[in-house]
Amino acid sequence: MRVVTDSTACLPDVDAGEAVPVIVPLRVLTPDGERREGDDITPAEVAARIMRGEHLSTSQPAPETFSAVYRDLAADGAQAIVSVHLSGEISGTVGAAAHAGQRAMVPVRAVDSRTTAMALGFAALEAASCAAAGADVEHVVARARQVAASSRCLFLVDSLDHLRRGGRLSAGAAALGTALGVKPILEIVDGRVSLVQRVRTRAGALDRMLALAAGHAAGMNRAGVAVHHLGAPERAAAVAERLAAQLPVTPVVTPVSAVLGTHAGPGALAVVVSELGGHAH
Repeated sequence: MRVVTDSTACLPDVDAGEAVPVIVPLRVLTPDGERREGDDITPAEVAARIMRGEHLSTSQPAPETFSAVYRDLAADGAQAIVSVHLSGEISGTVGAAAHAGQRAMVPVRAVDSRTTAMALGFAALEAASCAAAGADVEHVVARARQVAASSRCLFLVDSLDHLRRGGRLSAGAAALGTALGVKPILEIVDGRVSLVQRVRTRAGALDRMLALAAGHAAGMNRAGVAVHHLGAPERAAAVAERLAAQLPVTPVVTPVSAVLGTHAGPGALAVVVSELGGHAH
């Protein structure tokens, strides 16, 4: 069995064979053409293009893209595939995966993680670990859902305009978030981008976001923690250091994916906390 995910999982570079999910790239639409993230465009390039004033948008993979991946995995010996993807509330990716799975040569289960970034990434990695250990489809699906449901994905952005223009945040919520110059803390809740708290300053918002993340990790058997950024590596490293000082874990630090960065904008910071412990294959 193999596990597939998409590029919004923001996975770090690892090489562990079948214990790592196969990644299907989403696409960034630029003024000079379509770019597949991870292949044709990087998060740093997205940040630079936005800073130059370019208008970017994004697109999910076509079902044919998933069909080709599933076909290759079946040819390589996979007897079944579990395809775990970002929330269906903010992208049609999981729908495209499910559609392709109906025509695949082997059974395919498409799973809506109801989240994204490393909240999706941790879920996909744990599912792949179970699959590599010989677990059956139902076990792998359940593990992916369990880890995703345990997660909090919190983030800060310099401007809500990118989320509003991309349709990932309502105009009303965007207006509320910027009222009186407050800094909003955002979170993926029930699969959608939600404004969870407003703080007067960016420093205060960062402090509060880290407190929420650390509070969520408290009492976990084994917390998985990740820090993401778009064009702010030094700030992300400092955040990771603060979290490492509070929690018995070394956070994963990766850029936010190019597609997520298109909607979050330069300067975005995110923290993900997931429960990875208390599980046996």
